[in-house]
Parts: sequence; C-alpha cells; structure tokens
Amino acid sequence: MTRSAVHTDQAPAAIGPYSQAVHFGHLLFVSGTLPVDPRTGQLVGGDIEAQSRQVFRNLAAIAEAAGGQLADAVKVTVFLTDLGDFQRVNGVYREWFGEPFPARSTVQVAALPLGAPLEVEAIIALAPSPAGRA
Repeated sequence: MTRSAVHTDQAPAAIGPYSQAVHFGHLLFVSGTLPVDPRTGQLVGGDIEAQSRQVFRNLAAIAEAAGGQLADAVKVTVFLTDLGDFQRVNGVYREWFGEPFPARSTVQVAALPLGAPLEVEAIIALAPSPAGRA
C-alpha cells in the first residue's frame, strides 16, 4: 500500500510542513484542523459554537476531497484551550456525528496555533472504490 496526500481548497491550507490529510489503505488521517475560513486564511470570529462549526466544516471538506464523509470517522481528537468549553463543543459535535459515535479523546492544551481555542483531528474510514482503491 502507498500513502498519498489529500488537499482541497475548501479547507484551510496547512500552516506548516504537513498535509491536510494522508490517505493510506481504507483510512484517512486528517491533520489537526483549526477554525479558519479557507477563503481568508483567518480564524473565524464568534463564540466557541461558531468556531466549532467551522472546524467541522473544514474536516468535512477534507473528507469529501478524499471521497469520504466526516460521519464515517472512527476516531476523533479534540484539543481545547479551555475545558470549560467542553459541553458547548459537544453540542456542535452532535450536529456532525450520530450513533455509533466515533471513539474520541478531548484534552486541554496550553495553546494552539494562531491562538485558536480548539483544534480537531480525525481518522476516517473510507469505503473501497469500485476500482479497488487500496
């Protein structure tokens, strides 16, 4: 099996030497994604719910670029600079995921790139294509 980078202009560009996501086998490993508007490259304003929605829109765009969908995530990791936002982020999370929910970890961190309040990464199961995508 080979690994390949996934990129879409519908999600923010990487801000360092990494790929938005890497496709390997039937899995998509999506890098940590910030609440950045892909058109402006800037953090979106608003409350933690608005910022969470932007993060999940970005993750969904990357999943779709790889031929998948965010709903097929098998593992999600949420990084928060304030665990006091945990319940509010959970509310938005439920808008994107249903049962069976992906496995998940949520951790508080001291800081995130660009001063963002949250970052989310995901591992997404991709269905094999009719052509037998590896």
